[in-house]
Amino acid sequence: MKIIIMSAFGIVGLAIVALEDRAPPPPDFNALERQKKRLLYQGRAEAYQDVVDPITDPILLIRNAKVAMANPAAKNFLGNHIIGEDVRVAIRHPAAADRLANPNAEHTGEPILLVGVGSADQRWELRIHALDDGLKLVQLSDQSSRYAAERMRTDFVANASHELRTPLAAIKGFIETLENPEAGKDEDTRARFLTIMYREADRMQRLVEDLMSLSRIEAEKYQLPAEPVDLAKLVAEVRTVFLNGRSKNEDNFVISLPDNLPMIQGDHAQISQLLHNLVSNAIKYGRRGTPVSVAVKPNRNGSMLRLSVTDQGDGIAAEHIPRLTERFYRVDKGRSKSIGGTGLGLAIVKHITERHGGRMEVTSEQGVGTTVAIFLPVIKPQSGSITIPDVI
Repeated sequence: MKIIIMSAFGIVGLAIVALEDRAPPPPDFNALERQKKRLLYQGRAEAYQDVVDPITDPILLIRNAKVAMANPAAKNFLGNHIIGEDVRVAIRHPAAADRLANPNAEHTGEPILLVGVGSADQRWELRIHALDDGLKLVQLSDQSSRYAAERMRTDFVANASHELRTPLAAIKGFIETLENPEAGKDEDTRARFLTIMYREADRMQRLVEDLMSLSRIEAEKYQLPAEPVDLAKLVAEVRTVFLNGRSKNEDNFVISLPDNLPMIQGDHAQISQLLHNLVSNAIKYGRRGTPVSVAVKPNRNGSMLRLSVTDQGDGIAAEHIPRLTERFYRVDKGRSKSIGGTGLGLAIVKHITERHGGRMEVTSEQGVGTTVAIFLPVIKPQSGSITIPDVI
């Protein structure tokens, strides 16, 4: 009997030893405190989530030089992996890294320009705002379009100044030559110089007129024109002007106009200018003896008229086509100036088209020719109108 009791106590003792071996170690209070603080910080960062998620600019929250939170725009731009990542890895830019990783840096919200983040052409402004609990709010704002517009403005002023300065310098030089008594007495020299001076002055006048025209069109670009314009009649008028003014014969123009074309909604003077520019370009750059083709037809659903002007010239290389509507852009600068181009014709055409709610397409094949097509909206019939039949 005693032996049995002792065995039972032995079993209980062994069980107690086994339970002691399986018991968890004493808690690490320091680790628990760190976890508590981490959760508290995460909760603090996530408290901003609903506020920054709808913002279209990339927004980051930084703590201890690591990304604690990012809105969808930031994840799309920098990648989903940036959460928990070192900010110097997430935004690889020296100027940003110095400010973001430095715990003693003062943040006044002044922008930091970042070049090369995303792509080489993009320009970003980074602003840092200090929040509570050691958080830093980082905002990235894409300023590429503003910098591009500023660059275009600078280029435009430089190009316009150059285009005006060149003929002015020529006129001034010829005047100084004619002031010389010896040169001024030579009738042939004087006549030749005066012809060149007149041509240069005429070029300056056309350039100033085109600049003023472009300025007026841009000033009215948000005013949708509502005047009914008969495009078929306008094509016939422009054809007559060019035939009379340039000693052309009827074989130089091929006109394709279907019957009963609908009216377009536009500005008569501007559409006339658009058509004059397109036909003038086609005549200048088409090969001698080849006709200019002008065609008008409705698009598939009849909502627009397609006006196309085609030449049979040397054509344009594909890399030049996207830049043809830039101001002062020329495929062949020497040839364009020799035939009197200002470099603003297609820019004017583009702005007139945009003002009318239309679109412009350029197609070209080298050695064959170029077609510029303009799509312009037709006048829509008023809804709810009632047609009253004639009473007999």
